[in-house]
Amino acid sequence: MSSNRPLPPLKSLQAFRYAAQSLSFKAAAEHLFVTQAAVSQQIKTLEQALDVELFERHARQVVLTSEGQYLFEYIEKGFTLLEEGVRGITEDLNPNTLVISALPSFSSRWLVSRLGRFQAQEPEINLRLSPSLDLSAFTDNDLDLCIRLGRGKYAGLQSQLLLKEYLVLVCHPSLINMNEPLKTQLANIPIITDTGPDVQHVWPTLQRFLNMYDMPMKSNLHVADSTSLVEALLSRQGLAMMRYSLVYEQIEKGQLICPLPIYMKSQYDFYLVAPAPHYKYQKVMKFKRWIEDEVRVIDSSWKTYLMEHPDMEEVNV
Repeated sequence: MSSNRPLPPLKSLQAFRYAAQSLSFKAAAEHLFVTQAAVSQQIKTLEQALDVELFERHARQVVLTSEGQYLFEYIEKGFTLLEEGVRGITEDLNPNTLVISALPSFSSRWLVSRLGRFQAQEPEINLRLSPSLDLSAFTDNDLDLCIRLGRGKYAGLQSQLLLKEYLVLVCHPSLINMNEPLKTQLANIPIITDTGPDVQHVWPTLQRFLNMYDMPMKSNLHVADSTSLVEALLSRQGLAMMRYSLVYEQIEKGQLICPLPIYMKSQYDFYLVAPAPHYKYQKVMKFKRWIEDEVRVIDSSWKTYLMEHPDMEEVNV
């Protein structure tokens, strides 16, 4: 059953905390930059409010009573939590170390190869990259920033759009002869399905689209890791719907092609995600500016691809 009894004044609790830590009213007064008499009065006020004695007062020292010791343990925990909360929104405890969590496929196929440019630009920042599928709650760790593929809604966190994502159907060029009818060729090429949540929603739409052309969607290979899926495509194992950001370099080099002129706007985009105060950290602001510049190459590639392939048609999911 909860009590409606008001808490004692914060100043009294603070004076008690420092006096209990040092077992000295004089030391508490020096810490708080007040007189010893002021500390004594604050503690007297607290004892009257609680109707208990918190200290045994002797000629040259004070000693906590059992009630005082009991209260001190809670007061110490409470003030420590308050101080940690204030520090968390006002200061960066590790200004020279930037800890980032990113989607494994994004990390391995795109981010890692470019981080050298960031380190050359910001040599004073030590960078720690942690590939992970899970979004951290940012509690009890030193994580500064997440790069996530999602819808941009994360409880208690602030997200900022980094990159819009599109899905294209791709395969190895050796599987298709573009000078012959595509329908028969595509019907004989298995589709490799990505079982990740960001792509699962496209399969019914793709199935309906292929059915319009009497092209059954057959799939015997199901892959949960996008990086492995790219390798399966490069080794000529079939067709797959892929995030453009993962395969745009292979498309530009001719290592993969889009045999059907269709694309889908993904329901998931890339976001920077962190507690709102983290965006004020100098190291986070520097990384944010850098990566926003870097991802422009993906957006530029996509716009160029659409211009060079005016027959590309968007299929609504």
